[in-house]
Amino acid sequence: MKVIETSIEGVLILEPRVFSDDRGFFMETYHEKRYRDSGISCTFVQDNLSFSKKGILRGMHYQLHQPQTKLVQVPDGAILDVAVDIRRGSPTFGNWVGVELTSGNHRQLLIPQGFAHGFRVLSETAVVIYKCSDFYAPEDEGGFLWSDPDVGISWPAGLPELSDKDAAYPRLGDIPDHRLPSVGK
Repeated sequence: MKVIETSIEGVLILEPRVFSDDRGFFMETYHEKRYRDSGISCTFVQDNLSFSKKGILRGMHYQLHQPQTKLVQVPDGAILDVAVDIRRGSPTFGNWVGVELTSGNHRQLLIPQGFAHGFRVLSETAVVIYKCSDFYAPEDEGGFLWSDPDVGISWPAGLPELSDKDAAYPRLGDIPDHRLPSVGK
């Protein structure tokens, strides 16, 4: 497996080994020992699967008291996957990384705790699978507006389709400090 660092420490692009021939391909989507040997030592406790149509945008989500490290991959379709550092006191607070994850490139994105996560579907449909290091807790969920100009995420052109909840989130700068994670927590 190849591990590629991004512009924000801890956000990693992973390229698992893919074995292809005329029949198709084989790859390990997760192997605890290999990931630990590559410096990824969190324990994953929940797997999620999302199916979405082109133009759908989901995000920007996080959990405050039950933060989640996420390992995201796309077995069918293509997305722009985005992680934003929302840790108070971080030198990269408000910075973002966007990576195209597709069924063809087999890449994975590791998003550490303390980051907000969202994605926009680029293909006609997309299946997104992601492992989480803590359980989903709806009462603990937070988020900020996908189009926050202070964060400036470069989403694909055109207005996305959003859930009512995602459309109503505040800008990152309007979230009180006690509703954001801190560095080291």
